[in-house]
Amino acid sequence: MKAAYRFRIPDDVTLMIRGLHPDLKRKVRTAFGLLAHDAHAGKALRAELEGLCTLRAGRFRIIYRLPASRVIDIVAVGPRERIYEETLRLLRKPPAGDSRV
Repeated sequence: MKAAYRFRIPDDVTLMIRGLHPDLKRKVRTAFGLLAHDAHAGKALRAELEGLCTLRAGRFRIIYRLPASRVIDIVAVGPRERIYEETLRLLRKPPAGDSRV
């Protein structure tokens, strides 16, 4: 069965996934496979992270945006203990080249 969705994954997230323990990497890849067929497999986040969704992959979470087209934007992947704080920090960071302090 062909995947319904493709992914756009930041380079730093790709590198982090490559460095994971094989068992954890397998769980993350399985979760990506689930998302590739059903973008609504995760659950919607609330409050400051509204507009994003999370999907469990063992002790890790995959944070993503629901697609407007057939491409799911992966925002972050990391351990449950700190991924939500890191994602919030990522979203608040000014864009590269922005001179605001």
